[in-house]
Amino acid sequence: MPDGKTKKNVKKVVLAYSGGLDTSIILKWLQTTYGCEVVTFTADLGQGEELEPARQKALLLGIKKENIFVEDLREEFVRDYVFPMFRANALYEGQYLLGTSIARPLIAKKQIEVAEKVGADAVAHGATGKGNDQVRFELTYYALKPDVTVIAPWREWDLTSRTRLIEFAEKHQIPIAKDKRGEAPFSVDANLLHTSSEGKVLEDPGHEVPDYVFSRTVDPEKAPDKPTTITVDFERGDAVAIDGKKMSPAALLKHLNDLGRANGIGRLDLVENRFVGMKSRGMYETPGGTILLAAHRGIESITLDRGAAHLKDELMPKYAELVYYGFWFAPEREMLQAAIDKSQEFVTGRVKIKLYKGNVTIVGRESKDSLYDQDLVTFEEGTVAYDHRDAEGFIKLNALRLRTLGQRRRKLKLD
Repeated sequence: MPDGKTKKNVKKVVLAYSGGLDTSIILKWLQTTYGCEVVTFTADLGQGEELEPARQKALLLGIKKENIFVEDLREEFVRDYVFPMFRANALYEGQYLLGTSIARPLIAKKQIEVAEKVGADAVAHGATGKGNDQVRFELTYYALKPDVTVIAPWREWDLTSRTRLIEFAEKHQIPIAKDKRGEAPFSVDANLLHTSSEGKVLEDPGHEVPDYVFSRTVDPEKAPDKPTTITVDFERGDAVAIDGKKMSPAALLKHLNDLGRANGIGRLDLVENRFVGMKSRGMYETPGGTILLAAHRGIESITLDRGAAHLKDELMPKYAELVYYGFWFAPEREMLQAAIDKSQEFVTGRVKIKLYKGNVTIVGRESKDSLYDQDLVTFEEGTVAYDHRDAEGFIKLNALRLRTLGQRRRKLKLD
C-alpha cells in the first residue's frame, strides 16, 4: 500500500459500488479486513439499470444513509468525456470505440470528490488484477489526489474463485441472486456509449460469439429490409441535433443508440492488446457511437483542411492509446485535446446518413463553412482559379527526386 500505510490506519474508504455481488462482497470485506468506515459511490452512466436497489443494498449491508452517494452522470459523461473523445475520431487498434475506457476516469474523479467531501483517506474499486480498469481507476486517483491510499481487493484477498466468493457472501448474509450461484457465462460492462462482454464463453477467439451474448443490437440479418435515413447536425465538432431536433448530449446519444439498435449497427468482435500485456477477446456493442463516428468524419470531410485532417489522423492512435491506458488526466492527453479542439472550430453543418442492416452510409453533407468548391472540381468549364497548365510544374517539382533516383539506377545498370 502507498506511503507505507497499513490496513489498520485506513479510517474511511470510498468504494466504487454497483450493488452487484462482487462489489457487495468487497464492501463487507473492507469492513471486516480493514475495520474501516465504508462510503459507497454509485454512478449512473446510462447503464440501463435502476440504481435505487444499489442504495437499498448498501443500507442492508450496514452503510449509513449519509455515506451512500448515488449520482446521475449521464450528461457530464457524454458532454465532457464522450464528445471530446469523438472529436478525435478515437479508435484503439483501429476498431475499438473505447466505451469502457472513457467511463473510468469520470467514476474515479467523482470518487475522489466524494472522498474530499467526507474526509476519507482511501478509495477502493472492484477491478481485477489482470485487467485494464485497475490502471485506469488508479492513475486517475493518483493524478487528482496524490497522497490517497488505494485498496484493490482483487490484488489482496484470497477469494480467488466463484465458490469462495459465494461462501463469503453466505457467511456474511449478502443477498445472492439465483443466477449468481452458478458460473457466469460472461461478464458485462455497460454505459450510455456501449456494452462490452468478456470472459468464459468468449475466451476462445476461434469460436463465434453466441447469439445470447448480444443485448444492445438486433441481428443485422434480421434488421428492417428498408433503410432508415436521418440527419445529424454538428456545431464545432459536437453533435447537437438529429433530424433537426436539438437534444442534450446524453439524449442525443440515447436516440442514436435506439436507431442503431433497430438497424443492427455497432457490433464488434475484437481481440485486443491489454495495457497489462496480455491479449483478450471481447464483444462490443456501440450502436450510437458507430453512427456518431461516421457522421463526424462525414462533416469533417468538407470542413477540415487536408493538412489538419491528415495530422488529426496521425495523432489519433496516440490519443486513443492514452484513453485506453487510463491517461485521461495526463498532460499529453490534454495537449492533444487542445490541438484537436482547435481543429473543430469550423466543423459545423449537417450530415445525411442511411442506416441499413449493420451499415452506416454517409449520403450527404453540407456546411456554411464548407471547403468543398464545386467550381474547382467540376469536369465542366469552371472557374479561372485553377489553370490546368499549372499542374505541369507542380508534377515536375514533385518528380525531381524520383528522376534523380532513376538516373542513378540507370547509371548503375550501365556500369
